[in-house]
Amino acid sequence: MPQKFRMALACAATAALTGSLLAAGSAPAGAAPGADRIRADFNGDGYGDLAISAPLAKVSGKSGAGQVAVVYGTAAGLDTTKRTLIDQAAAGIPGTPESGDHFGDRVTTGDLDADGYTDLIVGVHGERIGSTDDFGALTVVWGGASGLGTGTDISSPLPEHRNELGWSVAAGDFDGDGTTDLAAANNASPGLNIFKGPLSRTGKAAALTGVDTQDATGINTDKIVAGDVDGDAATDLLVMGQEETSGGGYRTRSVLYRGGTTPKPAGKVAGGYAATIADVDKDGFGDIVTGNFMEKSADEPNGGPGGAVTVTYGSATGLSTRTPVRITQDTAGVPGAAEKGDAFGWSLAAGDTNGDGYADIAVGAASESLGSAQKAGSVVVLRGAAGGLTGTGAKAFSQDTSGVPGTAETTDFFGGSVAFTDADGNGRAELAAGAYGENDGAGAVWLFKSASSGVTATGSKSVSGPGLGGPAGTSYFGDVLRG
Repeated sequence: MPQKFRMALACAATAALTGSLLAAGSAPAGAAPGADRIRADFNGDGYGDLAISAPLAKVSGKSGAGQVAVVYGTAAGLDTTKRTLIDQAAAGIPGTPESGDHFGDRVTTGDLDADGYTDLIVGVHGERIGSTDDFGALTVVWGGASGLGTGTDISSPLPEHRNELGWSVAAGDFDGDGTTDLAAANNASPGLNIFKGPLSRTGKAAALTGVDTQDATGINTDKIVAGDVDGDAATDLLVMGQEETSGGGYRTRSVLYRGGTTPKPAGKVAGGYAATIADVDKDGFGDIVTGNFMEKSADEPNGGPGGAVTVTYGSATGLSTRTPVRITQDTAGVPGAAEKGDAFGWSLAAGDTNGDGYADIAVGAASESLGSAQKAGSVVVLRGAAGGLTGTGAKAFSQDTSGVPGTAETTDFFGGSVAFTDADGNGRAELAAGAYGENDGAGAVWLFKSASSGVTATGSKSVSGPGLGGPAGTSYFGDVLRG
């Protein structure tokens, strides 16, 4: 299998090469689509929290070891004085900091031990396991009343072969039994592994199910995104990869696996490098939004001029017969213009920003140029509505937007990551946007508020790694966000 897709995904998903988003937002386990105001509440206080990865952070003198900073929500929103720093040098966290570990460049959240607190899961896909040829660890950092604390590596059962296990991770109730499971991509067969919950704090899963997606659908497993497309009790999985064409080439493609005892393939959808699942038309079914930041071509049919976003609607039977909708910056109502290299669709996240019950979609255009600032980046928020996702009411934000701190500069890559969380518990999701290239790769994250009209620049603020007590220098702080 040619590695074109995996290389392109690496460009869109790992700080080791270019520093961009892996974990585009997805619906949490057990939540009705579109109703997931709070995805991550690590301390169980009812306010949404935000995990911010800095996968190139120097830890214990090791460059690129990686670190995750967690900022906790309060009645006043995210409070940067209430935070936890997590890395492999922290007490109770498995592993040892090593150069190039990039701890934190793969993350998801879910209550894996069923104690009522959200846990943070880190896919340490490059971690070498002793003297074996196996690579990849899945580290669970357990939530509790005081927030995130100690962690455990999943120890059993494990797939027979591990090659970058944890390359992508997603949590959800995939078998519909009421407990949260963990799905992890593996670069060895089987490519998709689902660890049945609940998990014990000793690292034992209730069971393990492997799915060879390549044999089942002709699409390998490079990225996985969880959400409820059909509105039943079981979380569904979107598997993103590549498939061979009749001419012997390869193109990006995705396939939906409906939840159940063993997830079953239920139809192919648009390919891309980022995705989220949320109910944008409030019909009770999650809709699949895929982002492809590439220019349209034979092997990137779902790309577009400057990138594109495709909406595939959900139904009680899985994928709807409704025609998918393609959105670019040339779509009516979308701010800006579609220009080659904008990377519109580089990152995606879903959240209800004005409390109307429709999921809105944040789209990162990380390489958009603003004036003379090349690849400064921007974020466009598309509004959900009864008719589905369109450009109507869309808003754009950048460091040149009035009220937003900072100035748009060349290679900031603002919008390299996006996330939503209801940090103040008011029923409206707030936007977080990362710019991993800010200050020569130090990185920064912008926190926006939401009003009755949705996301607003008024009262927005920025935060850096050192501002949260993390290391200075090249860290790509904000490269991955999870709220």
